[in-house]
Amino acid sequence: MQSVASGDASVEAAVEELRHLPYEDLGFAKVDHHRALRSRLPEVVLGQGKTAEQIVSISECLVERSGRLLVTRIDADVFAQLKQRVPDAVYHAAARAATVYSDEGEPQEGVTVICAGTADLPVAEEAVVTAEVMGQRVARMYDVGVAGLHRLLDHLTQLREARVLVVVAGMEGALPSVVAGLVASPVIAVPTSVGYGASFGGIAPLLTMLNSCAPGVAVVNIDNGFGAGYLAAVINQIAHSAD
Repeated sequence: MQSVASGDASVEAAVEELRHLPYEDLGFAKVDHHRALRSRLPEVVLGQGKTAEQIVSISECLVERSGRLLVTRIDADVFAQLKQRVPDAVYHAAARAATVYSDEGEPQEGVTVICAGTADLPVAEEAVVTAEVMGQRVARMYDVGVAGLHRLLDHLTQLREARVLVVVAGMEGALPSVVAGLVASPVIAVPTSVGYGASFGGIAPLLTMLNSCAPGVAVVNIDNGFGAGYLAAVINQIAHSAD
C-alpha cells in the first residue's frame, strides 16, 4: 500500500501481490504470507518430516515475499540443496537451522541462553538462532549444569543483567529452578530429551520444570528451542519498547 501511495508500484502490481495473500497454495503446503503481519516473524519452516524439495519450495516462496527465512531441523545435505536455490541462505550447524535475514539496525541486548550440558547445545543453539533472526543479540552461557554449580555462579553478574533467560537442560532438569532463584528476570525453561532411561525422553526434566518451586519460570515443550527463542525475543522487544 505504501509503494502504491508513493508511486513506486502500480495498482496492478499491488493486486498481483495481494493475490497471494493470505496464503499461497503449493499443493502440498499453504504458505502463510500474512504471518509477519500478525506476529513478529514470517512463517517458520519445520524441516523435520518434510522432503528436501518441499523444504526448498516453501523456502523460496517465503524469501521472495519477506526477505527473511528460518528453517529448523535440517541436516547439511538438505541445506546444500536449499543453498542452490536460495543463495543467501546460511547454515547454522549446531542449531541444525538455516536462515536468511539482514543485519539492519542495532540488535537488542538482553537475551541470555543457558544450557546445562554440551549435549543440550542443539536445542540451545536453535533458541539462539531464532532470537537472532528476530533482531536480538544473544549472550551464551553453556555447560553450567547443577553437577558443578560453581560454573554457573561464576557468571552471576551476567545472569542478573539479562532481561530474559532461556535455560535448557536434560537429565533431571533442575537448572531453570536454580537460575530463577538467583535472578529477577523471567526464565523460559526448555527440557531436552537428553538423559538416561529414567528421563523418559525428556518427560522427567519437563515434570521437574513444571513443578519448579521458584517463581518466574515458564516451560515450553521438550526440545523446543525455537519456541523458547521466539518467546524470549518477544519479551525483550516489549521490554525495549517500554524504555
